[in-house]
Amino acid sequence: MNKIQKLGCACEAPNSDYTEYRSSELGIDEANGRHAEVSIQQCKLCQRIWVFYSVEFEGFSQSGRWYKGIVSKKDRPNITPQNAVEFLESLEWYVYGGSYFKGTGIFGHGKLNVDL
Repeated sequence: MNKIQKLGCACEAPNSDYTEYRSSELGIDEANGRHAEVSIQQCKLCQRIWVFYSVEFEGFSQSGRWYKGIVSKKDRPNITPQNAVEFLESLEWYVYGGSYFKGTGIFGHGKLNVDL
């Protein structure tokens, strides 16, 4: 399990806003027909790096869900769209939300719910 220290920065808040980050697309995770968007975000305040995973299933209302977790600079080059779920599941904690969960964000850990 990857231990991540909380610093008290706004980026750790479950309801942080996308404008608080610089973002770059990493690619699409097509596993199990998900077509999930994976990006890297960097907090403008504390400079920490996050992997952001977002999936929504067309034709299914309330299916949108996203997950974000902190990535160390050492681990960042190893993150790909194909292993982002595995990486997030290995973290001590991550933040998740979306219409599927009926919430703006919750702290979680363990298995991600990314399939129908």
